[in-house]
Parts: sequence; C-alpha cells; structure tokens
Amino acid sequence: MLNFKTVNIVSSFILIGLLIAYAFFSFSVWFIVVFLFTWLLITIAGSSFIGWNYHIEALNANHKTAKNQVAITFDDGPNPEFTPKVLALLKSYNAKATFFCIGKHIEMHPEIFKSIVAQGHTIGNHTYSHSNNFGFFSTEKIIEELQHTNKIIKQQIGVNVQLYRPAFGVTNPRIKRAIKTVKLQAVGWSKRSLDTTDLNEKTILKRATRNLKKGDVILLHDTSDKSVAVLEQLLLFLQQQKLESVTIDSLFNIKAYA
Repeated sequence: MLNFKTVNIVSSFILIGLLIAYAFFSFSVWFIVVFLFTWLLITIAGSSFIGWNYHIEALNANHKTAKNQVAITFDDGPNPEFTPKVLALLKSYNAKATFFCIGKHIEMHPEIFKSIVAQGHTIGNHTYSHSNNFGFFSTEKIIEELQHTNKIIKQQIGVNVQLYRPAFGVTNPRIKRAIKTVKLQAVGWSKRSLDTTDLNEKTILKRATRNLKKGDVILLHDTSDKSVAVLEQLLLFLQQQKLESVTIDSLFNIKAYA
C-alpha cells in the first residue's frame, strides 16, 4: 500500500529528473504539471481514506482472527436521543461495541456517557470539537483537542483512553505527530456504512454487510433514527451469520485503556 513517505521520496526523484530533462530537452511543461497534479490527487486520497494507512498505521480490520467476530463502532455521540436506543438494541442482542465520543458531547451528556461504559462497551477519543476544519488544525491545536477529551474521559470514568478515531477519517502529518505525542492508537474501519448520508436504510445495510468477513470493523453513528434502524437489521444479520459483535480491544487483543 502507498504511504506518504514512500510517495514523497519517489516523487521527489521523478520531479528532479523531469526538471533536469526539461532544462536540456524541449518538451511541454504540462508533463510536469500533470505529474504534480497526480501527486496532489494521491496525497488528497491518502489523507481522506484512513484504510490506506497513508499517514498512520490504523486498525482497520483483523482478518487474521480465528474467531467469528466483527466490531461495530459508533462515532459522534453520546447523543441524548439515539445513544440510549443503540444501547438497548445492543443489550437485547447481547452485543458489544466501541463508541468514539466527542469531548464536548461527553460534557453535555455525562450520564449517557457513563451508561455506555457501565454496559460493557469500550470508549475511544473522537476529538473535542469534531470541527469541519479539523484536518487543517495545527499540531498543537490537535494535541490540545485530544488531551482535553482524554481529560474529560478520565474525570468521568477514571481511565486513560488509548483508542482514537480521526474526525471524518482524515489523517495527515500533523495528526500523526499529535497522536504520537498523546500516545493514542488510531482506529479506522473496513466497512463504512455512510449512515449519515441521504442513502436509504436498505442501501446502508447492504454497504455494511456486503462480503462481510470475520475481523471486519463497521462504522455507524449513534446520531439518527435511520442508524438505529440499520443497527437492528445488522444485529439480526450477524446473528444469522453466527458472527459476534465485540469491542475493538477484544477484536485486536489490545488494551483500550492505560
């Protein structure tokens, strides 16, 4: 798989070669422009798709597991209307999940946040603000957001969280430096349901279950009735396929808290 360091090293040599050739031979400057545009597209795609592991090594799936297990994950909570519904469904199917929570939402809904942990689910850091501009934050600002959310979690449930999911799945060199400083493990996904889009429930469920294998990590959100409806059908599907939903730390056999 392509990664930021390798692409930049190779691209630098190619660019130098093109510039030298341009100085001695007559060819269109558009060859260089097209090359730089291609580099830009690869970098944008690598920063946008966490499954590429372009900037950081994220836990996207564990297909080496011998157990019939997958991990359902939820982003953007806790939500006072929908998180309790999600928890009730998980309990009724005896399923466990991982909730990547936004710091400011934990502050607003601490009791719901505590109920997630009380019911045996795992918590992860999903930034403090989940700003639309998070990918453009400085390293210092990212560190501040992650540390602030970690502090809020520690105050609420007394643990030092170690799992982190990037907002929108976006990664870059600044985010890489920040999570290294804060000592967090990035978690991605292998099945993105797109449950926050205008897609209907049937299409979202199909995206989450198509070619689903043991070890897959499914991305959902505890933020809408549509996601809750999809979750119920997903849990029924897993039951029929004899697949168990477990937490990220169980699926990867790692520690969720320091």
